[in-house]
Amino acid sequence: MPGTSRRCFALVPCAGVGERAQAGGPKQYARVAGRSVVAHTLVSLAAVRGLEAILVVLAPEDREFESHAPAFEGGRAWVARCGGSTRAASVARGLDELARRGAAEGDWVLVHDAARCLLQPAWVEALMAACLDDAVGGLLALPLADTLKQAAAGDASNRVAHTVPRAGKWLAQTPQMFRLGLLQRALAATGTDVSDESSAVEALGHAPRLVPGHVENLKLTWPADFALAERLLETRR
Repeated sequence: MPGTSRRCFALVPCAGVGERAQAGGPKQYARVAGRSVVAHTLVSLAAVRGLEAILVVLAPEDREFESHAPAFEGGRAWVARCGGSTRAASVARGLDELARRGAAEGDWVLVHDAARCLLQPAWVEALMAACLDDAVGGLLALPLADTLKQAAAGDASNRVAHTVPRAGKWLAQTPQMFRLGLLQRALAATGTDVSDESSAVEALGHAPRLVPGHVENLKLTWPADFALAERLLETRR
C-alpha cells in the first residue's frame, strides 16, 4: 500500500553542464583524485545498505557517461537518457522511469546531486533511518553557522543591505528522500524551476524533516571546490 513501503531507490540527476565550475565540460565528468566526480558519487551510493537500485538520469545526447563511470554496472545500476533542461525536469523524468521499471508510488526515492562526490554511505543510511517511518520524508542539511548577509538589490559593488538572523536557518544538502508518488505530484504542481525536491514538497504544504548532514557533503560548484574535494578525497585514502 502507498505510504507503507520501505523500498528505497536512489536517483542521480546527471544531465547538467555545470558552467559555473569552468571544468571544460560537464563538471560531473571532471577528474578528481583519480576518478570522475560522478564515479566517486556512485561508488558511495553503491555501498549504501538498503538501496534497491541507483538510477542515473543523463541528457539524451550524452555518450560520455560509461567511459567516466566504468564501474557502474550490474543489476542495481540503471541508466536512462531522458534528462531535461533543468534539474527538476530531469528528476521528474527519472521518477517516471523508476515507475516504468517497477517502483511503486509508495516507494522511497533518494535524489542526490551527482556533484556531491564526497558523500559517505553512513550519512545516507542515517537519512534513511530518520525518514523511513516519517509521514513526509526529509533531507540532509546543515544548521547555518556563519553570519548571513543580504546584499543590496541592484548594487553592483556588493554592499550589505542588512544582516539576516541565522537562528533556525539550515543549508540544504542531498540526498533528499520522499515517496515517489508525493514527489511526482509536487514537481507536477510546482513546475521545473524549483532548485530542490524539498521546495516542491513544501509548496504542497508539507514540512520535510531536517536530518543533520556533514560539512564535507559539499556540492562542487566553483573551481576552488574541486581542489578542496581533491584534498579531502586524498586524505580519506
